[in-house]
Amino acid sequence: MDTIDFVILWVDGNDPKWRKEKAKYDNTSSDDRDIRYRDWDNLQFWFRGVEKFAPWVNKIHFVTYGHLPKWLNVNNKKLNIVNHKDFMPEGSLPVFNSNALEVNLHRIKGLSEKFVYFNDDVFIINKVKEKDFFVNGIPCDSAIMSPVIQENKNGIGNTLVNNLAIINEFFNKKEQMTKKITNWFNIKYGIENIKNLLLLPWHDFTGFYEMHIANSYLKKTYEEVWEKNKIELINTTFDKFRNPRQDVNQWLFRDWQIASNNIVPRSIKFGYNFKLEETFDEAIKAILNQKYKMICLNDSNNINNFEEKKEKIIEAFNKILPEKSSFEV
Repeated sequence: MDTIDFVILWVDGNDPKWRKEKAKYDNTSSDDRDIRYRDWDNLQFWFRGVEKFAPWVNKIHFVTYGHLPKWLNVNNKKLNIVNHKDFMPEGSLPVFNSNALEVNLHRIKGLSEKFVYFNDDVFIINKVKEKDFFVNGIPCDSAIMSPVIQENKNGIGNTLVNNLAIINEFFNKKEQMTKKITNWFNIKYGIENIKNLLLLPWHDFTGFYEMHIANSYLKKTYEEVWEKNKIELINTTFDKFRNPRQDVNQWLFRDWQIASNNIVPRSIKFGYNFKLEETFDEAIKAILNQKYKMICLNDSNNINNFEEKKEKIIEAFNKILPEKSSFEV
């Protein structure tokens, strides 16, 4: 049976010490929106979901600046609290850039070869098995292409283009698709197969469909990508804030696994990304009905009545996960 760890990044945006230190460097920031740090007060449901629906997980690596939720049971044997200084290269701290942290996850001491990386807005809401994430040591994913669309000059589209430039430097699209066509056209992808069909005429990869859910990774993928792209990864590591002009992010490693055919196809219905600004009611229903195994609750600048909506999400989670986990005191 596979040994699989989970990794999650978390920041307490209300921590006065963290805010003070962030303010010292803030003039360099291209992405300092408050929504990146405001608290929906639902992290306890992440732990409850893991314990109830993924009890087989080997270890949870909880990555933090140093602050911790007051309710967290730090003595839980499955919990490894990881401070940024425990794994980030010397000279890179303090860092307020999740991209920098993401590209160095493989340095976490004691991390298993197979691990699943979560942002703190991604929740397990139904039973999952090891084979949902890895099969015979190979990551499970969906190799679906999608064009990169840039919404604004400082948006994530720039980072995706940076990722893509590396992928196209090392992988020939036609060759890779021909090698393992069932990775690229698969009944598990449903209607999303159309995207791959329509993008076939383009010589290079035009982008990948990023589902905004937890991703399965191998440490050896990280090591290979670092070996071949050290400059880009070092630049990202030492960017204290997001820098879309040069940053890459965790999706580079995901895209590398896809482009190298090192995945097992997984259903597109495994998880779903809810943009709360547009699909708040649908997200509440998905939680209550446990429609997916995993969901992302994607925050936005334009969400009105934040406190009211926060309470509604907490109420919905409490319906399916009412009992405290062993990760709570």
